[in-house]
Amino acid sequence: MSPQLSQTYSPMFLLSEKYGPVFTVWLGTRRVLVLCGHAAVREALVDNAEAFAGRGRLPTVESTFHGHGVVFANGERWRQLRRFSLSVLRDFGMGRKSIESRIQEEAQALLKELRDTREKPFDPTYLLSCAVSNIICSIVFGNRFDYRDSEFLELLRLMNESFREISTPWAQEKSNPSSEFTLENLELTTLNLFFAGTETVSSTLRYGFLMLMKHPHVQEKVHEEIDRVIGRDRAPALEDRGRMPYTDAVIHEIQRCSDLIPLNVPHCVTRDIVFRGYFIPKDTDVYPLLSSVLHDPSVFKHPNAFDPTNFLDESGRFKRNDAFVPFSSGKRLCLGEGLARMELFLFLCTILQNLRLQPLQPPEQLSLEPLVFGFTKIPPFYQLRMVPR
Repeated sequence: MSPQLSQTYSPMFLLSEKYGPVFTVWLGTRRVLVLCGHAAVREALVDNAEAFAGRGRLPTVESTFHGHGVVFANGERWRQLRRFSLSVLRDFGMGRKSIESRIQEEAQALLKELRDTREKPFDPTYLLSCAVSNIICSIVFGNRFDYRDSEFLELLRLMNESFREISTPWAQEKSNPSSEFTLENLELTTLNLFFAGTETVSSTLRYGFLMLMKHPHVQEKVHEEIDRVIGRDRAPALEDRGRMPYTDAVIHEIQRCSDLIPLNVPHCVTRDIVFRGYFIPKDTDVYPLLSSVLHDPSVFKHPNAFDPTNFLDESGRFKRNDAFVPFSSGKRLCLGEGLARMELFLFLCTILQNLRLQPLQPPEQLSLEPLVFGFTKIPPFYQLRMVPR
């Protein structure tokens, strides 16, 4: 177990060492089933996907969402909103060439802002949030915003604060009493998309910068692969990813080690079920600990170190791993997984194609200690220099 894991979630991990990968804890009067490790989490969320597809209680967001919005809804409301959200995202280009070109354009806008720092120390939080959020804005609103737009910046500030605090086809529907396409659900589903599509990706990039500066040999190997496959004369494209196994492995390892949602968003069982010999009553909350999967020593060679070879075979080819679950798994798999993977690859490759990340202190002194522990893991604030290559 890594030092960060033992400091943050030591009670649950210590309990799992004593009682095994499946056990119950009581949070006040609330029964919670805890699942640890790749095998137990996969057996629940994938092999028994329907039974574990409910959304559990998360008190820190209940005052905002009240069970509305696609992420926090349950039952028929969740099914309708998920189908609708997937359909709309596909219609707006997710997974298609059109959204790739939007990300490429935004990556060039971000690159210009980074170059304008002129090798002076700066905190990348604001610029990364602007760039990533603009992709969601282009999908939801149909246009991007200038990085200095006051309303845009206020939206980002509110989202950033909210993320920390929790550590017109549907207009035909008014006469349908069973419809969940209400204004409240629409607004809160949109807010879900902003949360999921902005803070998680921008935080992963912030962690990624830190990890690449702390491991300069890894950054150098990514530079070499970019130069060999893409060169300097054209923008990175998604079709390059298949020919860049090391860079792909680095991005996966950044996501694994970032471990942004350590406890997962709580699930609950939708019916009575016998799971691994235990009777689990309907509506029992479930914590499938993503941290325990992403750091499972039975499936990762070096679970507690930043090591891209966790996703490479002996020949240096990219190797998929079923325990790579930063987007969760099963029925509640993150809606924006495909979009996030596109953004991480294109943003990171565009930046590293042109710039070198330079820390303000020796790499060994850089700290990866999160700013906030809790439901989310927020990366620390830091400064760096961007040096032209």
